[in-house]
Amino acid sequence: MTLLIAAPCSGSGKTLVSLLLAAVAAQRGQGLQSFKVGPDYLDPQLLSRVSGVRCRNLDLLLCGEEWVRRSFRWWSQQQPLSLVEGVMGLFDGVGPSSVGSSAAVATSLDLPVLLVVEASRQAASLAALVRGFRDHDPNLSIAGVVLNGVSTPRHQQLLSDVLEQIGMPLLGVLPRHPALELPSRHLGLLPPQDLPDWPERSQQWAELAAQWLDLERLWPQLTSHGTAATDHPLMDLGPKQPPHGPVVAVARDAAFHFCYPELEESLQHLGCQVTHWAPLADQPLPAQCGAVVLPGGYPELHAKELSQCRQSLGSLARHGAAEGAMYAECGGLLLLGQELVDADGQRHAMAGLLPHRACRGALSLGYRTAQVKRDGLVVRQGEVLHGHEFHRWQLDESPMEAAPWQLEGWGVRSRVEGWTDAAVHASWLHLHWGGCPSIPQRLTHAAGKWLSA
Repeated sequence: MTLLIAAPCSGSGKTLVSLLLAAVAAQRGQGLQSFKVGPDYLDPQLLSRVSGVRCRNLDLLLCGEEWVRRSFRWWSQQQPLSLVEGVMGLFDGVGPSSVGSSAAVATSLDLPVLLVVEASRQAASLAALVRGFRDHDPNLSIAGVVLNGVSTPRHQQLLSDVLEQIGMPLLGVLPRHPALELPSRHLGLLPPQDLPDWPERSQQWAELAAQWLDLERLWPQLTSHGTAATDHPLMDLGPKQPPHGPVVAVARDAAFHFCYPELEESLQHLGCQVTHWAPLADQPLPAQCGAVVLPGGYPELHAKELSQCRQSLGSLARHGAAEGAMYAECGGLLLLGQELVDADGQRHAMAGLLPHRACRGALSLGYRTAQVKRDGLVVRQGEVLHGHEFHRWQLDESPMEAAPWQLEGWGVRSRVEGWTDAAVHASWLHLHWGGCPSIPQRLTHAAGKWLSA
């Protein structure tokens, strides 16, 4: 059985509990497959780093229920242990609904929920909160509770008695401790490469888990069971191709690392030779590069350094001038523009392939439905795709005639967005290629066609 680790709201400690359990598995030398509900890039990086196994996203809205079930069945059978970290509050979905929520994923996969509650300022009220979550959906099973922020033995005993009165198992408590503090920035938690003293921190997590979590009762519930999966998650791409296809460079460094594993895996499945390209290291694009993928990340934090990377920007500009295929999401879109204004208001030149300039603005966040309005590198008129938007930088100019699609979402006005033509696709929208296999197929075709021209 696999536990889905959820909470009443964000900031309760579900990521922390997930990391502690993954650290114990790593210390014990047991493989643990972690999953993350929703369109998150940062929590999965932390879980992947501590477990040594790539975390997988389970997103009903981006990928659909069939793909989520297939991915979960396949990857959970590759390791002896598994867990799923939820997103936001247990029932929080699109707008005021539970659509796409952690609860929806738990129901779809028939997973029990471990509820993590920040209880630092609670006593008897804890019973009302936990009972409400337990009884809200009769199709959902709450396996137990972990309490976060419990500062004294007296407080722990008090809350334990409260949960006992409602018949809810207490499966652990977490105290205040420096190693349990997870620093963040404007788009979420710091990635592992930016956390100080990573090996020591991971070791402390395992030790604290053994001290404060009821591992004797939790561990059996992390064991991967169920019918062996026969359908690979990438089966929609067709048979796996030999690795003799076009070279595809995927930007990967401290500025560009918001990338689902399925992006590279889809390209490799289609026969592409995927190579990592580090713009921040001032690397030129690899020879015979058929396509470039620019994922999201934090280019706004590295704008000055990027502007000084003449080889990187120059080779990207030459690739674009030769009409080589380029696919860019969010932060990648910023790199293709004329200028990027950093948080201090300083302007920095970018690759200059698209006409926009970007500076800090209002937060754009949420799921979006994309109605495709014109043919482009990877989209075709009339298609409907589902993506996610999350950024604080905005463009001062975005020609409407070049926009690939019209975006709609809960609580936001409909608008055209992005840039596309036969060689370029650039947008704020993050897509999960598990839910749109036509994207890697078309990008692979374009890369091969360009090289053979």
